[in-house]
Amino acid sequence: MTVLQRLTAPVALPCTPGFPVVRDAVLDVDDTGRIAFFGAAADAPATDAVVRPLPGLLLPGLVNTHCHTPMSLLRGMGGDLPLMRWLTEVMWPAEGLLTEDDVHAGMLAGCLDLLRTGCTTSVEMYFFTDALADAVRTAGSRAVLTPGIIAAPGWDRLGTWEQMRDDVSARIDAHDLVPDDDGRIELGYGPHSAYTLPPGALESVAAAARERGALLHTHVAESRGEDAHVREAHGSVPAMLDAGGALGGRVLAAHSVHLSDDDIAVYARHGVAVAHCPGSNAKLAAGTARLLDLRRAGVRVGLGTDGPASCDDLDLWHQARLAGLLARVGADDAAALTAADVLLMGTADAAHAIGRDDLGALEAGRWADVVHIDTDDSAFVAPTDDAQLVSNLVWAGGSRLVRDVWVGGEQVVDAGEPTLADRRASLAAVRSISARLREQL
Repeated sequence: MTVLQRLTAPVALPCTPGFPVVRDAVLDVDDTGRIAFFGAAADAPATDAVVRPLPGLLLPGLVNTHCHTPMSLLRGMGGDLPLMRWLTEVMWPAEGLLTEDDVHAGMLAGCLDLLRTGCTTSVEMYFFTDALADAVRTAGSRAVLTPGIIAAPGWDRLGTWEQMRDDVSARIDAHDLVPDDDGRIELGYGPHSAYTLPPGALESVAAAARERGALLHTHVAESRGEDAHVREAHGSVPAMLDAGGALGGRVLAAHSVHLSDDDIAVYARHGVAVAHCPGSNAKLAAGTARLLDLRRAGVRVGLGTDGPASCDDLDLWHQARLAGLLARVGADDAAALTAADVLLMGTADAAHAIGRDDLGALEAGRWADVVHIDTDDSAFVAPTDDAQLVSNLVWAGGSRLVRDVWVGGEQVVDAGEPTLADRRASLAAVRSISARLREQL
């Protein structure tokens, strides 16, 4: 192992246990793209590596636990409809017109958006897997791809749900798109939901995922009416999954808004994690998840944006603020979630929720996914005070102050602009596809 570069900064937030604030920070990146050393300059080893002094603040790359990034092509369509009408009347017809090239363009544009906000990893549920993976690599980001598995009207154009399941299994078994060298792409399973799959399907997909140690990523209890038939038959989706033996292993339940105490206990018992998407849930009037109850029960929770057609931005900082604000209002407690709590939900807690403890923190051995924040801004009124620094970052700073981003030690954003792909060309492509879709619909 050789140290290739050293980043230094006046302050860093490693997002490790105890939430330390490290002053006069040093971060070394080795030739594998991992962190070789992180800590105070006084403890740093001697090095011959190139040293890059940075003003401001360093923190780990954010982890978005639930997204459909190619839906950047559909941003704003059906924006005032409730969930099921939005899906069936607007989204699914539009998605039926998308080609593999379209999905690549939408994914690339969204990845660039994510990187510019400091989000280096996203958990994706979509189709055209090869296009998704190529777009991730073109942008220089990182993703856990969970190809959608669905049996809703119109989706048979992509095959049966069994064929979708088996394609993922075959790819994982062949180590296709799962390189061991840089960890940029991981494959999992994305069964859409209990209400878009026949009885037994979720259990079957879950068994395939457990057999391979892969992530199972599904929508659960997002709105009150979506899964009424499941609730009538089983009491709830978590109860159905529990009864069918579908839980266990790496399970990520997106949204999980309408849960009972028993459902939360099921999650805790089986180690199910939750992707909390307060912005999308609010925009679709789907409800407010029981975030504090989930956390008190020991359920792992990470933040997610959901897709850019339902959120509509890809700014995880915005979700962090919403999560904190809604939790405080709901609990009538201004300390219900602290600034540090919500920042962890977008970094280390999110990485833990998806079973990726090689991400989400500045710590030796983890991937060198690093974000540089400009603190020379009126958002920071007392940058030398630890508590106020964190508060200012979360409540007043956020994505607009992201200047530079590294993924696996490779700089992918420089002074706010992507380094590996042309953002303006990507935007032009998205607008062209959007215009075509409007003509076809």
